[in-house]
Amino acid sequence: MPKLLFLVNVDWFFISHRLPIAQEALKQGYSVTIACHFTEHKQALKEMGFNVVELPFTRSGGSISNEFKTLKAIRNLIKQEQPSVIHAVTIKPVLYAGLVLKTIKQKIPFVAAISGLGYVFTASTFRAKLTKFIASMVYKVALAHKNKTVIFQNRSDEKILTEVANLKACDKVLIKGSGADLSVYNHIPEINRPHIKIAMACRLLREKGVYQYIEAAKAVKTQFPNTQFLLIGTPDLENPNTIKQSEIDKWVDEGIIDYLGHRSDIPNIFSDVNIVSLPSFYGEGVPKVLIEAAACGRAIVTTTNPGCNDAIIDNETGLAVPPMDGQSLANAFIQLINSPEQRIEMGIKARVFAEKEFDVKAVVDSHIKIYKGLLDNKL
Repeated sequence: MPKLLFLVNVDWFFISHRLPIAQEALKQGYSVTIACHFTEHKQALKEMGFNVVELPFTRSGGSISNEFKTLKAIRNLIKQEQPSVIHAVTIKPVLYAGLVLKTIKQKIPFVAAISGLGYVFTASTFRAKLTKFIASMVYKVALAHKNKTVIFQNRSDEKILTEVANLKACDKVLIKGSGADLSVYNHIPEINRPHIKIAMACRLLREKGVYQYIEAAKAVKTQFPNTQFLLIGTPDLENPNTIKQSEIDKWVDEGIIDYLGHRSDIPNIFSDVNIVSLPSFYGEGVPKVLIEAAACGRAIVTTTNPGCNDAIIDNETGLAVPPMDGQSLANAFIQLINSPEQRIEMGIKARVFAEKEFDVKAVVDSHIKIYKGLLDNKL
């Protein structure tokens, strides 16, 4: 029985972005271990048939001693589990697994999933540039394995890391996001109501464009005061750039947004709105929320940021505006409010685009083929 080891930062991200792949691997006869920091889903994952192992990942910075502790824990786990394939997801797991594998004599096939390069590859501050330089050096070492596949979600990340790590064509594959279940995220025609509903759902971080969304909401409401702006998600207390709850409460009190907090009924929410937005300037892969919006047949307003612009066909399934530009965001909203025919047509085309590019079944099949290909090369 082949052993598949997932290394992920945290359990909720695994469930939202990689669970269908792991479940199919189980069906295919793999023994699947999920190693991450667990919040509240450990028992549920065990009941699904997975082996679970706690790792001391911190998603924000951490002390040097804690990072070495994490590296040591990963090394001990790999030596103990003796996996047939390792699938690392997000920045730290990819880097740490790659570094640890350089210290182990056994040549274990390695899948490195690049779900966005994060803030340092898009920011221009001195600290970000320094971090980018260091990260580039680490990526170069971490991805220097012969029997590997690096999964990219967008061409921008692929171009950057191909140059950094000198990747060959046979080392990499493009899979645009983690997909959406098209039977769950259905296309339901817009509800005919006298006002427009716009939704933004994400981790509530500055880089996700929350402040620009608020700025745009204020501008739109001067012309269309009944427009309803929904904000969905929760502050990320482990991230120094989180939006504060006090700020959210203030926006609610001022009548700018309706705040829904964390929600597990996103398909229903998107089916009830007219437009979905994510004005991110973060180092995205392909944002899952935009994939889900397309599957629901909703017009999207996002940015030209790499990853975000991969989730739409500009002027066909949505509109892309410059990052960090609240007025341009407002103008895009106003355009779609004033043009219901264009908005509805965009939604129809978005669903077709999702069926072609974002079906979770195709995403799962691609991953299973990657595992089998790496195992075949190992033999």
